[in-house]
Order: sequence, then structure tokens, then C-alpha cells
Amino acid sequence: MSRPPPVPKRPPRPATPAELRDAIRDEALRLGFDAVGFAPASLAPEARRERLQRLSEFVEAGWQGDMGWLGERTEARADPQRLWQDARTVVSLALNYAPSSDPLDVLKERERAAISVYAQGRDYHEVMKTKLKALGRFIWDTYHHDLKVFVDTAPLMEKLMAQAVGHGWQGKHTNLVSRQFGSWLFLGEILLSVELPADAPETDHCGHCHACLDICPTKAFPAPYRLDARRCISYLTIEHEGPIDSAFRPLLGNRIYGCDDCLAVCPWNKFAKQARETALAPRPALDAPLLAELATLDDGEFRRRFAGTAIKRIGRDRFVRNVAYALGNSSVRETALPAVEKLLKDPSPLVRGAAVWALSRLAPDLVAQRRRMTDEADAGVCAEWSAARTINEQRTGP
Repeated sequence: MSRPPPVPKRPPRPATPAELRDAIRDEALRLGFDAVGFAPASLAPEARRERLQRLSEFVEAGWQGDMGWLGERTEARADPQRLWQDARTVVSLALNYAPSSDPLDVLKERERAAISVYAQGRDYHEVMKTKLKALGRFIWDTYHHDLKVFVDTAPLMEKLMAQAVGHGWQGKHTNLVSRQFGSWLFLGEILLSVELPADAPETDHCGHCHACLDICPTKAFPAPYRLDARRCISYLTIEHEGPIDSAFRPLLGNRIYGCDDCLAVCPWNKFAKQARETALAPRPALDAPLLAELATLDDGEFRRRFAGTAIKRIGRDRFVRNVAYALGNSSVRETALPAVEKLLKDPSPLVRGAAVWALSRLAPDLVAQRRRMTDEADAGVCAEWSAARTINEQRTGP
């Protein structure tokens, strides 16, 4: 039995650069993106030098903390064509994730966990990647142009590209600000091998406002448009792997994954509308959950509860470390203290150390007694016990 003849490959649809740009924009909006823009992939020499200089200053100051990858492939970060030499156009795609209420409200409920808005729904990387791949497939199937798709997975300066296509500008808090969407945009990119007409770039509209700088609990902004990640609560609760510096722990409040303060306070948010993408809607289990409940999660329960979310990637121990610090900052001792005492016996030294600190905050009078009841051998946790005892003695005398 003979095989049927192969289906002939459909020839690319002819289109002028302007027609191709408009077709891509229409398809992107149909797929659910909220903003689409186009910019040249090549940079003028002076713009490239400026990007490299700012990135070098950031890395040389050590502001990247444990994120050593920010100091790698700096040439590619400053110029998309260093990443892919055939790139001619950057297509920047944006997805609105604005919340329905003020994220700062939960900070007043100290027995509950404050989780960054972006992490309360499905992992945005997966949501964006699905849409970007669908758009890329449309471009290839219809027009046969080579392309590469990115969503926070390559050394690309996404916010600067977003400004270049007109989505918004990099505000004083170093995040993107949009006149239409405020501070709530996820970004992704497609690099195209064809040159398309560019959109007008956006300009800075921060003016004299410095609300985002003033609200930062840990003073993570050495100057406008400069961020010392080592002091940023988002970095400390997500990227930092070890114990958090004791000076910052009280400032975490009940923030256990990320921080929205500088985003939420931006005046441009008054123009933002609630996100349309249902996959980004907060899961009930992640909308201000009780800290005492989160403290009981073992590894399996953690994985099940946070499957499909950005939270899962930091792992159970780092997450419960954050919960322990938040319990130490809680004003509801009746529920916080029993949870902390259980964490003193946790299998993870990282969690036990955080629980010791929390105990010293909630019940300093119990520190000496609880220490005698443990046979702690981990050096880091022992140091936490010593620090807790010293603090208690300073308060009450030896």
C-alpha cells in the first residue's frame, strides 16, 4: 500500500514590513497580550555604552548580592544582537497583572502572610511562554521569518526594551511604569530576523515624585533609579538562600514572598485596571493565608500547595524560613508562639535558626529554658541561640 503524497508546504504570505508589524500586533492582542511594541534590535554606540556602564556600576558595587548571573554575559545584556546576530527587530509583549485591591492592606494583618501579587496565581513564566510560543508559531507558519522567544530566561534588558517600544519607562524604583497599566506588567520578547517599523519610545514621567523611594522598609534605593538588591525584601525572601541579616528581619513584617510596596504606592496605578488573564488570578490558598498554617507545611505539602506557581521554585525550607521570621513579627502571640515552638525542631537548620529568632521576639523569657531543652549541634543555629540569649540579657539583665 503506497503512502499518500506529502502535503506541500504552504508558501509564506507576502507582506510589507508595515503589514507584518500590524498582523503581529493584531495576533498578539488576540492571544491576550495587553500591549505590543516594536524596536530595532541594534543599538546606537552611545546607547550601548550607557547600558554597559550602568550594569557595570551595579555589579561593581556588589548590589546584585547572590545573583552572580547578573554579572555574566554583560555584552549580550546591552545589545540583543550579541545574543543573536540575526536579530533585526525586538517585539516586546506585555501582560497586565494588576490586582483588584490594594496589596498594602494585608500588611496590617500581621497574623496573615503577605505574598507578592505576581506570585498569587499561576507562574507568569508559563503563562507568558504559552502565549509567546503561540505568537511565534503564527509568525513562522504565516510568514516564515526566523525568531527567538524569551521570557525572563536570557540576558536581555527587558525593561529598557519595553521603554524603547513605548510600553512605559523605568521608574525611580527601577521597575517599569506605564501610563496605562501603572506598575503591573509582565514582559516577554520575540527577536525577529526581519526589520519592521519601530514604535516611538516612552519618556520618563516620574517628575518630582519619590513615593516609591520613601516607602521602602529597608531603604534599598541608594539613589533614584538605583537599587541595592541586597537590601530589597523581594531579593531577601526569594533569591537569598541563607539566613536573612538580623537587621532586616523586623522590617520584613509579614512579607514572606516578595514585596509590592514600591509598586503599589506609585501614583500611576490610578489608571490601572484589574488584570483580564484568569490564569493570573489569585488562588484562594495564596490570598493572605494564615502564617501559623503555613508553618506546618512539610516538603510534600509545600509542593502540592504551590504547584504551578512561582513560589515553588524557592523550595520549602527557604519559604518556611520566611514564615518563621513573619511569625516573629506577628502581634498575635497566641497562635504564633505554638507554631514557632514546633519549628524549633524542624529538620532544616535554616528553619530552626529562623524559629530561634522568632522565639526571641515573641517570648524572650522562654529563650534560656527552650535552649536547655535542645541538643542543637548545627553551628549556625547555635549562633542564633547565642544571639537570642544576648538580646534577652540586654533587655532584662543577666
